[in-house]
Amino acid sequence: MKEVYLAGGCFWGAEHYFSNIEGVVDTEVGFANGDTPSPTYEQVYTDTTGYAETVKVVYDPSVISLAELVRDYFVAIDPLSVNKQGEDCGTRYRTGVYYTDPGELETIRTVFDEVQAEFGGPLAVELEPLRNFYAADARHQDYLVKNPDGYCHLPLKIFRYPRLVRDLKALLLDETDVVARLSNTAALLKEKMGFFWTGFYLVKDSQLVLGPFQGPVACMRIGFGKGVCGTAWKEDRTIVVPDVEEFPGHIACSSLSRSEIVVPMHSGSGEVTGVLDIDSTELSTFDRIDAYWLERLVAIL
Repeated sequence: MKEVYLAGGCFWGAEHYFSNIEGVVDTEVGFANGDTPSPTYEQVYTDTTGYAETVKVVYDPSVISLAELVRDYFVAIDPLSVNKQGEDCGTRYRTGVYYTDPGELETIRTVFDEVQAEFGGPLAVELEPLRNFYAADARHQDYLVKNPDGYCHLPLKIFRYPRLVRDLKALLLDETDVVARLSNTAALLKEKMGFFWTGFYLVKDSQLVLGPFQGPVACMRIGFGKGVCGTAWKEDRTIVVPDVEEFPGHIACSSLSRSEIVVPMHSGSGEVTGVLDIDSTELSTFDRIDAYWLERLVAIL
C-alpha cells in the first residue's frame, strides 16, 4: 500500500469523496504541515497554527496509480482559488498535495503541469513534502457517513460518480455485446444520476445513428459536425453546453432539453465510434466534474 496527503478544503467532504474511489483502501482526516504540536480542531480553526485540513489517503497502486489519484483530486477542487474552497475561507482550507516519497515528486508534478495547461495559469495548490500530520479526533472521521445530511462544500454528484464507475465495471464484467453494454450503461446512468435523457449515437457511414438510450423519443440521425453531438464527433472532444439555445446549430430533439454534455467514444485505434449524449431540463447542469467522470466511464466502454 502507498499513501499521499491531500488538502482540498473542508476535510469532511474531501474524505467522503476519496473513500469512494476504487483503489483507495483507507482514509483519515487531520491537519498537515503546520507549526503547533498536536493541534486540536478548535486551534486549527483559528488559522493561527499554519495547518491545512488534509486527508491521508492510503491506496493500492495495483488498482489506481498515483497520477490517476491526483487527477481525481484536482477535479474536486478549484485549483486557482487561494485559501478558499466553496464558501469555506481561511488558510486551513488551502489546497495542497503532500508526499512522503521524494521519488513520487516527478509523477505528481506532471499532473500539476497538465492541470496548469488546462487552466492557463499558475495553480494555487501547494506541492510539498509532508512535514507533519496529526489525525483529527473521532467525531471528524467519516463525518458524512455518520451525518449524511451534514455540511459539505462539494456537490453531491462528485460522490456518485466514483460509485457509478465501480458499479458499471461490476455490471459489464465480461459482456462483449455492444448493444447489451450500451443499454445497461444508459440505464445505470439514468437510475443513479437521474438525467433527463441519456443515450448513445453510433457512427455509421457519415452519420451518427441513434443507439440504446433512456428517455423520451430522440433524433434518429445526426450529421457529421451538426448539433452538439455531431460537433463533438467532428472535433473529437467533450462538449459541455450550459444553454442549448446558445449553441450554434443546436438540434432540438426535445423542447425540454436545456443543457447538455456530449462525450466521444473511441475504438482501440483512437477513431471516434460514437458519442455519449446526456441532456438536462435545467440550465448549467454539467461542468468539469461531469466531463471528467463521464470520460472515465466511456473509457470503460
